[in-house]
Amino acid sequence: METELDGSELGTKEYWDSSYTREIGNYKNHGDVGEIWFDEDSQQRVIDWLIKQKIEKQARVLDLGCGNGMFLVGLANEGYEQLTGVDYSANAVELAKNIAQDHELKITYKVADLTQPQNELGAFDVVHDKGTYDAVSLCPENPKEKRALYLATVEKLLSSAESLFVITSCNWTEEELVQSFAEKLIKHATIPTPTFKFGGKVGNVVTSVVFKKR
Repeated sequence: METELDGSELGTKEYWDSSYTREIGNYKNHGDVGEIWFDEDSQQRVIDWLIKQKIEKQARVLDLGCGNGMFLVGLANEGYEQLTGVDYSANAVELAKNIAQDHELKITYKVADLTQPQNELGAFDVVHDKGTYDAVSLCPENPKEKRALYLATVEKLLSSAESLFVITSCNWTEEELVQSFAEKLIKHATIPTPTFKFGGKVGNVVTSVVFKKR
């Protein structure tokens, strides 16, 4: 049986709309792109892993809960061309579009609620999540149901059995993610992340796991 996380404002659209309103102002006034969720190292580990796997530069990549879009900016700087980011906060999408435009990068951004069917988005070779499943899990209302809806959306966004779903989480362990996704997805790889020791046990600050369709 899955353990439920305590609900938090981090699981509400209102929180993120307010946060990105501030970040839009900071970007316009100071050129500050804002916070990179889980820090730049977590983002770069995924980019480095994709490059090491020789993922083609023409691969269709979708970033779920893209925020300021800096993950896709990082991929664009490595030569990836078919990049799309979605977020349920229109303010996040506005910020990401402004940053991409100022960097003269061609990245597509759209507003989308991933707990709802997203058939119009199409299908992708790589689907990436850094903290979005966490945010869905922190929703104060019906988090278990919304996680199930989110996973159903993710499954349909994967174009084939070889498509990759790459997720980084700070709230769920690898074991918990594998168990939660078991009906729809199977673990393909683990991206190593920094470990720490506490009370004689070894843990991870964040977990990065790659899945494929069953």
